[in-house]
Amino acid sequence: MSETVKAPEDCATMAEVRAGVDALDRELIELFARRFSYMRAAARIKPDRSMVRDEARKAQVIAQAKAAAFELGVPVGLIGDFWDRLVEASIAYEGEHWELLRR
Repeated sequence: MSETVKAPEDCATMAEVRAGVDALDRELIELFARRFSYMRAAARIKPDRSMVRDEARKAQVIAQAKAAAFELGVPVGLIGDFWDRLVEASIAYEGEHWELLRR
């Protein structure tokens, strides 16, 4: 039977903190899986390979992430760097799928 995950402010032990982090990590991975499914959809929709990389959209996505980080009080620079890597990985993933769909 799994332990009930407590809110951070209700944690009294490191085991409770770790259980919360582990549960949250699983949720994040599920969200990333959903995000990458949108990359597969984009690969299917975009008619030309040159459309996979869109620098204006990349800048917009990173700016939105940084604004949300600021609003929520988390490190803006860290989120900006992470989102840059996430978007680059997403572009690469989408490009691979674009190629696979057109073989």
